[in-house]
Amino acid sequence: MSNIQTLNKVVELATRRRDDALTALGQAQRELHMAQEQMKQLRTYADEAHQRWATRSTTSGVDPALLHHHRQFMQKIEHAMDFQLTVQRHREDTVARTQALVYAAERDVAGLRKYAERKQQAIDHRVMRQEQKATDEMALSIHLRQSMAHAQGLRS
Repeated sequence: MSNIQTLNKVVELATRRRDDALTALGQAQRELHMAQEQMKQLRTYADEAHQRWATRSTTSGVDPALLHHHRQFMQKIEHAMDFQLTVQRHREDTVARTQALVYAAERDVAGLRKYAERKQQAIDHRVMRQEQKATDEMALSIHLRQSMAHAQGLRS
């Protein structure tokens, strides 16, 4: 396998790595979106529970046992919201890290492609020079034969 073929394989592997990083980023973004949606649902539920409690407490009074259960219920919702906030922050961190991996992989692919392109241009230039040299040598050989034939024709 030639150096350029090896280099092309390296570019291909880097491209695959970049594509894998993009896939991971997409997954991380979906998971973040789901965590945000769950947090939104919890907040909506907590707000609705507060509204129900406010309406109920103003219309029918406050029973101490019911107040106790409501507070416990709201503590559980707040605990779930705290937990969900932790999950959401973790997902945000994952997205940020994965995005950094994508950027690094993009830089790698771009750099490797540029390097491979330069190597290919150098090979093409070398081949062109060799072909030009061969053409020049052939032209010189033809010219020398013609000159010798002409010189011999003048001597005869």
